[in-house]
Amino acid sequence: MNLLSGIAFTTPWLLLGLVLLPILWFILRAVPPAPTHRRFPAVSLLLGLKDDESISDRTPWWLLALRLLALAAVIIGLAGPVLNPSRDQAGSGPLVVVLDASWAGATHWPDSTRQLDAELTKAGRLGRTVAVLQLTDPQPLVFQSAEAWRSRLPGLTPMPWAPSPDQVQTALADMQSIPESFDTLWFSDSLSFEGQSDLLSAFETRGTVKVFESGQPVVGLKPATFEDGAMQISAHRSAAASDQNITILAQGRDPAGTQRTLASVDLSFSATETDAQTALSLPTELRARITHFEIQGQTSAGATALTDDSLRRREIALIAGRENREGLELLSPLHYLTKVVTPSADIIDGSLLEVLPANPDVIALADVTNLTALETAETIAWVENGGLLLRFAGPRTANSDLGRETEDPLLPVRLRGGGRSVGGAMSWGEPKSLAPFPDTSPFYGLTIPDDVRVTTQVLAQPDPNLADRVIASLSDGTPLVTRKSLGLGQVVLFHITSDAESSTLPLSGLFVEMMDRLTVSSGTKSTPASVEGTVWSPMQVMDGFGTLMNADTLPGVDGPELLSGRIGPNLRPGLYGNEKRVLARNVMTKDTILEQATWPATIQVQRPSAQQEQPLGGALLSLSLILLCLDVIASLLLSGRLRNARVVAPVIALLLFTPQLKAQDASDFALEAAHELVLAHVLTGDQTVDEIALAGLRGLSDTLYFRTSIEPAAPIGVDIERDELAFFPLLYWPITPSQPVPSEAANAKLNAYLRSGGMILFDTQDAHYARFGGTSPNGQKLRQLAAPLNIPPLEPVPKDHVLTRTFYLLQDFPGRHISPDVWVEAAPADVEQIEGMPFRNLNDGVTPVVIGGNDWAGAWAVARNGTDMLPVGRGYAGERQRELAHRFGVNLIMHVLTGNYKSDQVHVPALLDRLGQ
Repeated sequence: MNLLSGIAFTTPWLLLGLVLLPILWFILRAVPPAPTHRRFPAVSLLLGLKDDESISDRTPWWLLALRLLALAAVIIGLAGPVLNPSRDQAGSGPLVVVLDASWAGATHWPDSTRQLDAELTKAGRLGRTVAVLQLTDPQPLVFQSAEAWRSRLPGLTPMPWAPSPDQVQTALADMQSIPESFDTLWFSDSLSFEGQSDLLSAFETRGTVKVFESGQPVVGLKPATFEDGAMQISAHRSAAASDQNITILAQGRDPAGTQRTLASVDLSFSATETDAQTALSLPTELRARITHFEIQGQTSAGATALTDDSLRRREIALIAGRENREGLELLSPLHYLTKVVTPSADIIDGSLLEVLPANPDVIALADVTNLTALETAETIAWVENGGLLLRFAGPRTANSDLGRETEDPLLPVRLRGGGRSVGGAMSWGEPKSLAPFPDTSPFYGLTIPDDVRVTTQVLAQPDPNLADRVIASLSDGTPLVTRKSLGLGQVVLFHITSDAESSTLPLSGLFVEMMDRLTVSSGTKSTPASVEGTVWSPMQVMDGFGTLMNADTLPGVDGPELLSGRIGPNLRPGLYGNEKRVLARNVMTKDTILEQATWPATIQVQRPSAQQEQPLGGALLSLSLILLCLDVIASLLLSGRLRNARVVAPVIALLLFTPQLKAQDASDFALEAAHELVLAHVLTGDQTVDEIALAGLRGLSDTLYFRTSIEPAAPIGVDIERDELAFFPLLYWPITPSQPVPSEAANAKLNAYLRSGGMILFDTQDAHYARFGGTSPNGQKLRQLAAPLNIPPLEPVPKDHVLTRTFYLLQDFPGRHISPDVWVEAAPADVEQIEGMPFRNLNDGVTPVVIGGNDWAGAWAVARNGTDMLPVGRGYAGERQRELAHRFGVNLIMHVLTGNYKSDQVHVPALLDRLGQ
């Protein structure tokens, strides 16, 4: 390859053809010998005649220049010009390309593949055979042409693990099977791994080694933990090069199921640190929605930390030792506990033996003393398996013999009888406040309000282990909360009642914080011993870029291997579950150490270059074709073959650059709208509203497809000014204040559509703050739009209207909002109810309009992946509201397609049976 001012040529000898261009110029310009002039008498008859069209006796110079320029472009293009060629042309013979291809290089993978493509292009020009070795997935070395490997570049992707010693040994064994020497190009991910030096030495014995790596420290994200009321997020990098700031994003699903960034927090490395940590405090409900943390701007499995049950919403069983006194809710021993745990946990109801099989995270016993032998045995087994038993001591505990002589296995300490009353009429003391929490307590760091006072408590017997088990105490040093471990779980005892009878603690915000910390710490601690004999099925696994994929085809993993095994082909990072729990296995663990790769001084290390070679041959050959086309046109003009060229040229340009005839567009629209049943919405000009309307009709179409015999095609948006409306049984028209008023022609089209049996569903989407006929901007726009239309008298949907029973039996028609103001065509005044029928004898007509403001499209709307786009209500009530919205949509379409057929007498027995009359 010869270099010339930043441009190289793969076959430079073809440039010798340029020398022939001057010779060709003179040949084309040569004039043949002049003919002999002889006078012919008849020529005198032609004297005085003029020819307006002159024909040149030789080719014009500009046409010759055009032809020579086209020929020069062909010659230079065939010579293989390359812009920004690599000047490193050394090397010959076989070439081995080594790729670490681990998660550490995923963020810079596009730069590495561009550099690899350039190196393969260079090897192809030099005629070198190439073999590619991917260390994270070693395969036998096979030497092929460089072009063959270039075609396979899109299939090379990084793996979510680092090269293991076994994989390095496999690579060394494969290399020993190659007898000849070769050069090596090593694309490193900047991380050191076991066996790297041995591999480098083996490659150096075969030839020269050149390394490409970014040189930047690799940053990994460790699994998040929950401590001291906040999520602790830590990151680790491979080298302490300089100050570095990164942003951690908490990703999770919103109430509609859409993946979003729920929170973010900044994390900083100083110039001398390789570890950084920060805390992120979020409400319990929001924390439970987090699916993973990721480093902003980095796409790798190591920069992603999945979350599992450690941050999820807990399940708590509340059991009281006595019922409500006099039926008063505030006197219930579980009242304050219920109020505290409801926002952050799910409550399981039932007796102790009923809730134990459900394996809740926490069981709270409020002044429960007498447990049967079976209940005791089952509860001990549950705690030893990782549960948290939370007990509150009240009058029953104080007056019982529980834990008197010996320590009860379900109590952390031995108890004294009778209890202790402070601040009463027979007491010299004052109610006691709380002492600061020790640093070994899970409550450490919480602020103690001044108004928290304890008047009655159950005292603990002195014991050598008592001091170690106290996690909260009163100002006089007596225990308030004690705790002990039992197997993998723990037992916690509040030495007061769970209500306000013995203290003001349940009335304070401190009680909420204490309960929150206890319930979060209730998760089962996963150890190899705790998962011995279990098999965990992969639910989702990560690829090298940190993207989750389904793992239905992967085999299960033994419990101890899941916790302590090395990440690799047989244990991929991801989410693993069994019938009870979900565990996350991440690339980074709390003990992972990343080390920067180091290379000997004899090894040439280069960063992937941003400037890549650009072949210019194709562009020059295309230019030559354009010039030849211009030459043909110019030759036709000079020869007079293109007469009236001034008229022909604009016509050609018009045909080439003007859109196709509108008739063709109209026919395409008609085919799309008429080949299947299609639901349509009116385009408003507001992109957000139109997208939601389209998604809403898509969701309604899916509901119809799965629940009825109707199989709609994909919905479309229609422009009432341009499109034909007769193809659609229903038009959904969302009202916005800014949408334009239709023209007279469009209004005439709408009136014809209504007369021919079509229906328009007008949705003002404002039922959450306005009523039908109100003065909201949407309502005023509806009046303006509907004024020119031939709309019949309207009335609120009566209880016997066919919309209430075309498919489902309904009485309300909610969308995202709930309003009873839904209006349809008023029934004729003379319609009477026939004896024995639960509804009036209406005709078979269909109401031409339905008007409301419940935002039905918002409730129906689904994304392309089938998830709901917009939230509806809260919790179960919201999902029920969305279900009723879908049922209204089904009833509406059935009414459009079938009319009032459900008013026929033949349906009366079935309807009466369903209505319970």
